[in-house]
Amino acid sequence: MTLPEIHNPHRLTCHCGAVELAVTLSDGLATARRCDCSFCRRRGAVAVSAPLDGIRIVRGEDALGLYQFGTNTAKHYFCKHCGIYTHHQRRSNPNEYGVNAGALEGVNPRDLDPVPWSDGVNHPSDR
Repeated sequence: MTLPEIHNPHRLTCHCGAVELAVTLSDGLATARRCDCSFCRRRGAVAVSAPLDGIRIVRGEDALGLYQFGTNTAKHYFCKHCGIYTHHQRRSNPNEYGVNAGALEGVNPRDLDPVPWSDGVNHPSDR
């Protein structure tokens, strides 16, 4: 199956449509990865990278919730209505976002397999 071409900015929406983002990806879908930290392995989302200036909230800023834990470095955003994870400011690189590939219009994360895993259990910042 051929993946859809990713044009920048790309449209990202939560499930209920309350949140819409315009996302400019760092390197298209080539940055796709999963993480096995305590939070990400439960969330299960495939994330792709975007620079900090690569996300613009089109609609629903008031519908975005923020979750932080542990060192409170990473900032995980989700829709307060439907619960869908949209993006997060990374702990491993606070100068970029991880973006939920499954929330990008026209992308099915299954088509990205195999997706590499990041070792979030043994996070570099914990050394």
